[in-house]
Amino acid sequence: MSHIANALKPCSLLIATDFSEVSEKALRHSLPLARFYGSKFCLAHVVSSLGLTMAGPEAIAACEELVLHEAAQLEASLVRAGALTGVQHKFVVRQGGLWPELQEIIREESSDLLVVGTHGRHGMAKLFFGSVAEQIFRQAGCPVLVFGPHSKEDSWIGTPPSSRGRTFLFTTDFGQASVQGLSQAIAVANQFEAKLAFLHVVPAHPPRQHDVCQADQRKLREDMYQQSVTRLAELARNSHLDITPECHVEFESNKPVCEWILETAARLRADLIIMGLHSSARIEVTSHVNWTTAYEVVSYASSPVLTVNHASVTKDLGPNAAEITTPVLQDADLIRMRGLGVKW
Repeated sequence: MSHIANALKPCSLLIATDFSEVSEKALRHSLPLARFYGSKFCLAHVVSSLGLTMAGPEAIAACEELVLHEAAQLEASLVRAGALTGVQHKFVVRQGGLWPELQEIIREESSDLLVVGTHGRHGMAKLFFGSVAEQIFRQAGCPVLVFGPHSKEDSWIGTPPSSRGRTFLFTTDFGQASVQGLSQAIAVANQFEAKLAFLHVVPAHPPRQHDVCQADQRKLREDMYQQSVTRLAELARNSHLDITPECHVEFESNKPVCEWILETAARLRADLIIMGLHSSARIEVTSHVNWTTAYEVVSYASSPVLTVNHASVTKDLGPNAAEITTPVLQDADLIRMRGLGVKW
């Protein structure tokens, strides 16, 4: 799996900003990230015509001029602080629909990592900027690194690991998207000398069968749990990680999947949460790692969230992604599972 080691190595990094405080946080983390990878750095802002169209072209032009002034001030302050020294960079301001314009900038700049910040607003419109969170998660042709309102101010990127080391949390439902997203998780964990913790949440209610008694239903739940532990351990064991991983399996019960992810991340003091997402609007019935779960996690996590949609992984890795498999274990393999630090 030599291709895995270089799976996440962005040559061009795009930061979408609205000049808010949370966007500044994303910017502070992104600069050392660009320096770590030697990436080109592009800061982009889109002046959305939504709400300005009725005011006329003069209002749009005035708003765009104000944004250009803000961008120039920000660039000047970063230059004075030395934050851009040695980093190839550019600032881009566009006017139009937010996601279409960002997509176009991603294409023009050949961006292979998109960084955004979100206020984590809730309600009918769950937003990053405007109403495009779902589009970003599903349609971005590259991994997306999201900083939520509760993410830490200080960046661990570009600094030596602490005495406890770094821990990254990778969530999987064993679907194609999350398994293929594992390649990026392996790469970033090895690159930053982090332990990768695997998490799978077993659905609360197994498929019901009319001719199965309650005792057999309990046995079915136990079997599902055991199979999940076994499968997760095998996935971790085949991952070629530099640091021994650990595995966590939880029952969904009455608690949403996003809460299990947040609680596990908090307990492990995870520095990064990694999620593989499906790019299609049609999600497998068994999938619980979807864009809505990702948004809830982003809104409350104290760490940034790296999402990898199925389309971006397929584009980067092609058929080699199939090398990450979860074969059925033999009895002798169960003994080796304990060496992975599996949590029962």
